[in-house]
Amino acid sequence: QVQLVESGGGLVQAGGSLRLSCAASGSIFSINTMGWYRQVLGKQRELVAAITSGGSTNYADSVKGRFTISRDNAKNTVYLQMNSLKPEDTAVYSCNADVRMYRGSYYNTYWGQGTQVTVSS
Repeated sequence: QVQLVESGGGLVQAGGSLRLSCAASGSIFSINTMGWYRQVLGKQRELVAAITSGGSTNYADSVKGRFTISRDNAKNTVYLQMNSLKPEDTAVYSCNADVRMYRGSYYNTYWGQGTQVTVSS
């Protein structure tokens, strides 16, 4: 099996910064895309940022210029550096990863449990 564990969430004032980490472990042969999503209670989950194994990135318009996604392939870890945080960034942030467990197997998507980010005004 594969587990994703997030860390780094918390409470921060508007304008502040937080860095989220998500480490994948278990039966991992390779990981393709890793991403961060967020969800506010009662709303749909939305993509925040994603990064491929080659380093190509994609961001939601609402976070461009403020958030930076990166990854350490040797550690199977993805990071989300969040700067200039706004109250509207408050949400549960979850990471996911497209993982191939064995050579020749298909990629399956795994999710972390989520971490709360709260930005106070």
